[in-house]
Amino acid sequence: MEANEPSSGRKPGRAGDESFRHSYTKDRVQLLRRLSRLEGQVRGVARMIERDEYCIDILQQTAALRAAVDSVALLILEDHVAGCLRTAVDTGDAEAYTEEVMEVVRRSLGRPVRATRPTPD
Repeated sequence: MEANEPSSGRKPGRAGDESFRHSYTKDRVQLLRRLSRLEGQVRGVARMIERDEYCIDILQQTAALRAAVDSVALLILEDHVAGCLRTAVDTGDAEAYTEEVMEVVRRSLGRPVRATRPTPD
């Protein structure tokens, strides 16, 4: 068993457990609305490129896209921390859940994933 997996051998927060519920469920409508808006923004950038629009204008739109994607990711992460990590503490899997969240945060910041800590003998 890897150090970042809970004692059940299952990665934290995975569906398939009858008692598991994604913590972003409460924001599902808002998340889907934001993602739909993002789809429209991507199509808009594609049209800008098709029409040979000014590079700076396209770059501004890609920056807006990046900010919108980050906003969606942050909302899901906030829900995860509020819900899934609370469950992890209640079930005793806090370390595995915390490491999973930190791995995602490191990757989203473009930082390398930290090597697994050696277990004491």
